[in-house]
Amino acid sequence: MKNNLHVFLGSTVADAAARPLHWVYNQKKLLTYIRGKKDFTFLKKNKSPFYSIKTGKVSGYNDIGQVMFKTLIEGHSNIEKRFKRNIIQNFGPGSIYWKNYNLRAKYRKVKDWRGIIKGPWIHQNIIETIKNIRKGKKLTGGRKVNESDGFCAALPYFLYGHSLKSLKKIISIVTVSKISLKYALAKFHIIDLALKGSKNPVKEFTLKYKKNSYFKNVVKGINKVERLKKKSHPFIVKKLGMACSYPGTFESSIHSILNSSNYKSAILKTIKAGGCNCSRVNFIGAYFAAFKGIKSIPNSWIKKTNAADRILKQN
Repeated sequence: MKNNLHVFLGSTVADAAARPLHWVYNQKKLLTYIRGKKDFTFLKKNKSPFYSIKTGKVSGYNDIGQVMFKTLIEGHSNIEKRFKRNIIQNFGPGSIYWKNYNLRAKYRKVKDWRGIIKGPWIHQNIIETIKNIRKGKKLTGGRKVNESDGFCAALPYFLYGHSLKSLKKIISIVTVSKISLKYALAKFHIIDLALKGSKNPVKEFTLKYKKNSYFKNVVKGINKVERLKKKSHPFIVKKLGMACSYPGTFESSIHSILNSSNYKSAILKTIKAGGCNCSRVNFIGAYFAAFKGIKSIPNSWIKKTNAADRILKQN
C-alpha cells in the first residue's frame, strides 16, 4: 500500500527534538537553558518540569501515533479494534504510563509537591480512552480536554492512503471533543494540500473554506494570525495560549509555519517559544515534511530519534 510516511517521520523527529524542553512555561527560564546554543534540539539533560524520559524518545502526543503505526504494520483489517487493544497494551494497566498516572494521583495528595515524574506522562484523553475501552463503551474518546491526541493518533492512518472522510472514526477513538475533531481535520486538509503540491497550503485552505460553516472559526483564526504575522513568535504563543488546547495550539502552529521557510527553522522557533511545544511541532513537522519532502528533515536529527528507523523501514 502506498504511503507518505515521510510526513510521520517529520512529526516524530520534531517531537523528539522538542521533548527535553516540553512544558517549560517560563519563557525567560527556557532561554537560560538554551543560551549560547544555535541548535537546542535533543538536549541531553531533561528540562521539562513535569516528567523525564531519555533524549531521543517521544512525548505522549507522538506516542499515540506510534501505537497507530504499530497497528498498521500488523495489518489493515480490524484496525479500530486492534488499535484499541494496542492503546491498552502501551498506555494501560501494567505499562509505565499507567504506573506514573497512579503516582501522580498519589503525589497530588502531598502538599507543595513539585517533583518530576521519572518516565512518560499519560494525557487526559488517553486516560479517559482506556477507561472507556475497559468499560466496553461504544464511544471511547476523551471529553474533558480539547487537545492534539486525535490528530497524532490518526496521522499514520491518513498517510497510508485512507481518505479524509474516514478520519473522524479514528480521531474519535481518543477524543470525542468537537473542537479537537474540527482542528484535527483542518490540519489534515492543510497537510493534504501540501502533499498535492500546493504552493501555499495554508492560504489555499482559507480560500477553499472561507464560506464553509464548519471551518468558519478555523479560517477566522488563521486570518487573525495573518494579521499578527510580524509579531515575535514567543509573544504570539503567550498571547494565544502556551498550553496544549485548541484553538491556541493550532493558531500558534500556523504563526510558526507562516514565519518559517523550512523545517529546521520552524521547529527551532517553536521549541524556543516554550509551553506545550510538542503538541505544536507534531503538526508543524508533519506539515513541512509534506510541503518540502523528506530531505527537509535534518539527517542528524533523524539519527537522534529512537523511533525513526522503524518508520524509515516502512517508507
